Amino acid sequence: MTVLPLAVLFAAFAVAADPPAVKFGKLAAEVPKDWKAEKPANRLRSHQFKLPAGVEGLADAELYVMPQSDPNPDKSFPRWKASFIPPDGAKVSKIEVSGATVHLLDVSGTWKYRERPFDPKSKEELRPEYRAVWAIVVHGDEATHLRLSGPRAVVAKHYSVFEKWLRSLR
Repeated sequence: MTVLPLAVLFAAFAVAADPPAVKFGKLAAEVPKDWKAEKPANRLRSHQFKLPAGVEGLADAELYVMPQSDPNPDKSFPRWKASFIPPDGAKVSKIEVSGATVHLLDVSGTWKYRERPFDPKSKEELRPEYRAVWAIVVHGDEATHLRLSGPRAVVAKHYSVFEKWLRSLR
């Protein structure tokens, strides 16, 4: 039997405990420490995270990453915006970072949530006071979709870290 020094065991544990970096094609960003990695809900998602509400009675926020997506916000944004009735507000913006363009759609209101958005058999659930921020990261001919969603107050709590994370792409 091989006995490893304690320093090697502790180093291996420390590496395993650190959140992973998320790759966006050739770019990557280190995951903030308070984001809890989860098993992706479906095979289209490469990563999924729970962002804690920190307030009793409010659901946690969720962030997912979908690589190999459509790079055109003009096709995706209207469909995503239509998932709110009617949106209390919608803001479209853009961030340029490391040769990539990040297109953002930020929508608040009552969300017509569906577990499987494009499946007409998926049951619709109305979620008032929700906010969803969709991002399309376009780098060269690659595009990745992200969605940060949850109760409006929880998404507001995590938004600045989310934006800083997107700006950290290298």
